[in-house]
Amino acid sequence: MNIFDIIGPVMVGPSSSHTAGALQIGYLAHLVLKQVPVKAVVKFHGSFAQTYRGHGSDKAVVGGLLGYRPDDVRIRTSLIDAPKSGLDYIFETIEIPNAHPNTIVIEAEDAKGLKTSIVGESIGGGNIILKSLDGIDIEYTGDLNTLIVEKYDYMGAVSEIAGIFMAQGINIERMRFFQSKGDQGKAITIVETSDALNEDIAKSAQSLNKIITSIYLPRII
Repeated sequence: MNIFDIIGPVMVGPSSSHTAGALQIGYLAHLVLKQVPVKAVVKFHGSFAQTYRGHGSDKAVVGGLLGYRPDDVRIRTSLIDAPKSGLDYIFETIEIPNAHPNTIVIEAEDAKGLKTSIVGESIGGGNIILKSLDGIDIEYTGDLNTLIVEKYDYMGAVSEIAGIFMAQGINIERMRFFQSKGDQGKAITIVETSDALNEDIAKSAQSLNKIITSIYLPRII
């Protein structure tokens, strides 16, 4: 446990779970696309669906999509800022069976037509869990520097990804694997480290066989 688990992050309020957590989920979509999306459909489930306007979750998640961090005072004006940044957003409510009460689904698209879909949970204190990326169930918390590799599964893929880290002298702290439930043969590998990473490692992974996308996500918590 660290101090942020107790007192929460430095943030624009009113709520760590409904504001800071919502922002972090939006920020993940921003990081996946590597830019401000031009379109976003934001779907609120559970308590988010009931209170997202009153608790500022709408402003927070749009702020995250714009790349704002939890302590950025521009969160308060994010709904106004979004059109100026080229972001067209829609809010909806949704019912997801057995989902955490603070769950957000984001479907976003960038100017080149690249799309992503994420499902995130805000679990308190500004902490989040990313539960799904592009239809594949995963577990990602943002507490370490991370490389996410989405690929068509093939023998030797894990060794090749680990080899990129070995070649750069980067220690792997966690490496996890998630398979698509469909018949598409897609899989996601999540590699996490406390060592410094940059976009170069994502570029190296992108050159591997049968890679759909590789995403570098800096520690966000």
